[in-house]
Amino acid sequence: MQYACLVHVDGAALTALSKEEQARLTDETIAHDWELRRNNQLILARPLQPPASAAIVRVRGGRATVTDGPYTEAKEFLGGFLIVEAEDMAAAVAIAGACPMARFGSIEVRPLLVQTHSVTGEARPLFEVCGYSSPSNSAVDR
Repeated sequence: MQYACLVHVDGAALTALSKEEQARLTDETIAHDWELRRNNQLILARPLQPPASAAIVRVRGGRATVTDGPYTEAKEFLGGFLIVEAEDMAAAVAIAGACPMARFGSIEVRPLLVQTHSVTGEARPLFEVCGYSSPSNSAVDR
C-alpha cells in the first residue's frame, strides 16, 4: 500500500542550525531517501520551498483568486513529502520515524486514496518514476 508522509518542520529550529548542520541534515535526508529507494520503499521524495514562496488559489463562484504567501502563520509548516510503499500503517510509521526531518517537526502519515472515474472506471494517472529525470535535479535548484 502507498502512503504519503507529510513532513511538517519547525522553521525556527531549522533556522537555528549552522550552515554545517544544515548541510549535514540535507546529506542525511538524501542518504535516507536513497536507502528507502534501494529497499523499494520510496516512490517519490521532495522538499518544498518555504511558505513565503507559496501562492494560495481559491475558486468561488467560478472565479479564481490568488493570494501570495502562507494562509496562516504557524510554528510548523509543510516542508516536504515522501510517497512510500509499505505493508501497512505500522510499517509506514516506522519509515517516517526513521526520517531525519522528524527531529525538526512532525511527519503526518496517510494512506493514499485510490479513486476511479464513475463512468469510465479510469483511475487517476500515476507518476512514473523509472526513467524520469527532473530538470530540477540541477545545481540551479540547490
